[in-house]
Amino acid sequence: AGAAAALPGLLSFLLPLLLSAASAEPQLRFKPPAEAPVRLFTEPELARYDGHQEGQPIYLAVKGVVFDVTSGKEFYGKGAPYNALVGKDSTRGVAKMSLDPADLTHDTTGLTEEELKSLDDIFNNVYKAKYPIVGYTSRRILNEDGSPNLDFKPEDQPHFSIKDEF
Repeated sequence: AGAAAALPGLLSFLLPLLLSAASAEPQLRFKPPAEAPVRLFTEPELARYDGHQEGQPIYLAVKGVVFDVTSGKEFYGKGAPYNALVGKDSTRGVAKMSLDPADLTHDTTGLTEEELKSLDDIFNNVYKAKYPIVGYTSRRILNEDGSPNLDFKPEDQPHFSIKDEF
């Protein structure tokens, strides 16, 4: 009789715990993955993510695609060997494996066939393989005056393939 008398007390203690556990579990189980929306970055916006502000993500653009390279902070953070590449579209620098300020640009004019192949290899096998895509540079999608480039087709851009970007 003693155990039966203790049952209502035990249930009144356990029931709220069981209910809160049951209501919390579906939220965890069915929660979609948290993915940052893809953004369009102007040059000044991209420049904010140059690794110099503690707690800010570090972004690098190659071929107009903006990657979050924060996980490679030892390479891209403040004072790190490749910090010159971040906060901008450094396509030319990546192609030429150059940190020369003149090469830290989106411009691929005059690159050799070998440099373009190197660019594609690094773009696909390093950046796309290791780092999440967070957006695109506005230069890829907008005209110089900021109006939409109505002729923009990612597949028509030089040395660019959209098929497995996401």
